[in-house]
Amino acid sequence: MHSSKDFGHKHSEAEFKQLQEQGFSDAVSYVLEHSLFYQDHFANAEIDLATAGDISNIKQLPLTNKEDLATRNDDFLCVNRRQVADHVTTSGSTGEPISFFLTESDLARLGLNEALGMTCAESSSEDIFQLLTTIDKSFMAGMAYFLGVQTLGAGIIRTGPGSPVMQWDSIARFNPTVLITIPSFIIKMLKYALENNIDPNSTSIKRIVCIGEPIRQQNFELNKLGTQIQKHWNIDLFSTYASTEMGSAFTECGEGAGGHHQPEMCVLEVLDEDGNEVASREAGEVVITTIGVEGLPLLRYRTNDICTIYREPCECGRITPRLGPVIGRKEQMLKFKGTTVFPQAIFEILESEAGISEFYVEATNDRFLNDQIIVHLVQSELASIGELMLRGLFISKLRVVPEFRGHELMEMNSIIYPEKSRKVIKFMDSRS
Repeated sequence: MHSSKDFGHKHSEAEFKQLQEQGFSDAVSYVLEHSLFYQDHFANAEIDLATAGDISNIKQLPLTNKEDLATRNDDFLCVNRRQVADHVTTSGSTGEPISFFLTESDLARLGLNEALGMTCAESSSEDIFQLLTTIDKSFMAGMAYFLGVQTLGAGIIRTGPGSPVMQWDSIARFNPTVLITIPSFIIKMLKYALENNIDPNSTSIKRIVCIGEPIRQQNFELNKLGTQIQKHWNIDLFSTYASTEMGSAFTECGEGAGGHHQPEMCVLEVLDEDGNEVASREAGEVVITTIGVEGLPLLRYRTNDICTIYREPCECGRITPRLGPVIGRKEQMLKFKGTTVFPQAIFEILESEAGISEFYVEATNDRFLNDQIIVHLVQSELASIGELMLRGLFISKLRVVPEFRGHELMEMNSIIYPEKSRKVIKFMDSRS
């Protein structure tokens, strides 16, 4: 059993370089021996196999994308099916779900990744975690956090999502110190607490590890969601960025200045449109090479996520690169009236307005196939706030104004919270 001190090790520049070089070399060798897809991928690109594993030649290797995974899913598998210990699917938030296959070794690696992340989020084996995320439905995140807490040597309470009363009862009964949850659910918990005379600040909770939704703006200040939580709860908030494909997470430290790269878990690239590494404090597409994955490893995988990278050492003492909040997904980028717009920028404007409880953003085409943006709101809230005020808000913040449409709350909820989806739907791409 590792101690929390082991997980909190801060790498030197030499250690970081060695982990990345050896990890990349091992990953290339492994996929070339075991992956039918990468054998074909390299052959088609006419790669010199003698130098393919040298990280200094990384740009010479072809990129991999989600379409590759979707069309040749089984050809990525590097082990016999009998070695698969757990079957996972992606959330399908940007297309059809994709299958992932984890061996026993992959599960142990997943636990190590989250133990490292939890330590970064100032947690240790002395903590008790309450997990408000589903661990079923072939969902990786809930299982990853469960394994991570066990690897850390801490206790866990698997309440799962939903039911604020159950969450508060569990907090009162077991005295957990850390919550792992989607931050918007904390707002529902706080609403219940206010209505039922529960003082959150008198409970045992010390910090919240936030998943699935941003709690910070690009300047690292808390956004409306994070601000609303801290307004009622004097609590430490830690943001995370992860995906099933990456098999790793970027978790904030106490400085709240971006999620830290764990060099044991992956090789990180942040690339511009021409495939070149962007400079520190510039934004680009996150590209990942997994390290130590047996079942379904990925080499130079394009996540489609646009993030800002920070390469200078953090005030916490870690020298590893950090990723800022996701600006948007590359395929969701909109060209609207001469302005580049990501849905997340629209979300932040709507979330800053106190009178808006529910919304979703739809991208469509006009008859000339130009991008159009429609913001769907609850009809009563749209009438109360007024379209004129919303137009002024968008002009001041975004310089362009979308179309606004109102709907009944029940109709909105059926779209935003679909029964068969594991995620809240905030963006709908209806472009042809």
